[in-house]
Amino acid sequence: MTPKRRQGGAPSWDPNLWKIRPALILTFTGAVLVSASVFYTLTAVLGVERIDQATTLDASTLFELVKLSFGVVAGAGALVALIVAYRRQRLDEAGAHREATRLHSERFTQAVEQLGSDSPAVRLGGVHALAGLADDAPDDSLRQTCIDVLCAYLRLPIASDNPASEEEHHRYLALRTVRHTILRLIGEHYRLPRGTPRSWQGHDLDLTDTTIDGPLDFAHATFCRGTVNFSRAVFSTGTVNFAHATFSVGTVNFSRVVFSADTVSFAHATFLAGTVNFNNTSFNVTAADFSNASFLGAKVGFNSASFNAYVTFRDASFSGGEVDFGYTSFSGGSLTFGNASFSGSTVSFGFASFSVRTLDFSEASFSGGTVILIADSFSPDCAVLFQQASVTGGTLRCGTVDGQVPPGLRDAVRAVSPDAWPDPPF
Repeated sequence: MTPKRRQGGAPSWDPNLWKIRPALILTFTGAVLVSASVFYTLTAVLGVERIDQATTLDASTLFELVKLSFGVVAGAGALVALIVAYRRQRLDEAGAHREATRLHSERFTQAVEQLGSDSPAVRLGGVHALAGLADDAPDDSLRQTCIDVLCAYLRLPIASDNPASEEEHHRYLALRTVRHTILRLIGEHYRLPRGTPRSWQGHDLDLTDTTIDGPLDFAHATFCRGTVNFSRAVFSTGTVNFAHATFSVGTVNFSRVVFSADTVSFAHATFLAGTVNFNNTSFNVTAADFSNASFLGAKVGFNSASFNAYVTFRDASFSGGEVDFGYTSFSGGSLTFGNASFSGSTVSFGFASFSVRTLDFSEASFSGGTVILIADSFSPDCAVLFQQASVTGGTLRCGTVDGQVPPGLRDAVRAVSPDAWPDPPF
């Protein structure tokens, strides 16, 4: 049974059935008309012009007519029974859904009350209750409501720690555990394949302005069709792990995020046919790992991002779509695209600045795509490596806005692509 939609998008399971008498009359009339149409069509096909009026009605013919009459009556009765059974099933389904929704609402109210308790232990129970409610929700709208409440809790301001008071310090750690439990449950549910009973894939996840003060494990999670928003979130400590995650079709927003954790990993992540936004994001971490990542038809923006870290895109694949590093700042270490594959996509470093020791494109393959590396500036001691890189059918354009290039850059690039260096002005 397909639910209707009330104003505001909430589903309605009212059956909206016709009254039984008009339904039966209309159905029976339709059956008679169909039967008559079939009868006259057959007489036309068989070429029956008229019935022989001289034929007498014998016992055999009378018996056949009686059987036909009983057949017609039985068919009509079966049709009526079918209509009544269908209506009963629809009404039972609507009643069952209303009852399930009522029970869900009661449990939801209790879980929210637990989440607002002063006791961290009771709050933790409310977290698990809401996650269970999301799993058992009668429809996607009610499941989304449970997810929204959990995300809203994470967006609440974090109570400050008071190490001088043992009681307050223990309370702070307990409430911190509640937050970390929510993040762990979210990661577990986004790892479950879409369509399985407990999967949250395809739902919206709003973690805007959230402070995440511990490890985040979203490895192997799949974000598809829905909207996942980390805008202006702060990852302050621990490891942020999106390794082997899949971003497809939907929208994922990391704009203005501050990564101050130990490491950020998108290793082996797949960016497929969706939009992922890292614009104005700060990576103030030890390492930002995008190794073996696949950018396949997605639109990924790092515009005006800041990398103060060791950054690796080693063995990454850029095929289709667009990856924009415009006005991005790289500093504090090295940036490597070693053995990366650029094919059929547009990767732009327009006006990016490279204050790194090494910019490594060794063994990279440029084929069928466009890579624009016209930087705003290079640090004087930046070593640019293109050893064993290959350009076959792709377009590689390199240069600097101010014309100041590090030693060996022009020769390194022209060794693999003589036409890569554009003539000034850039």
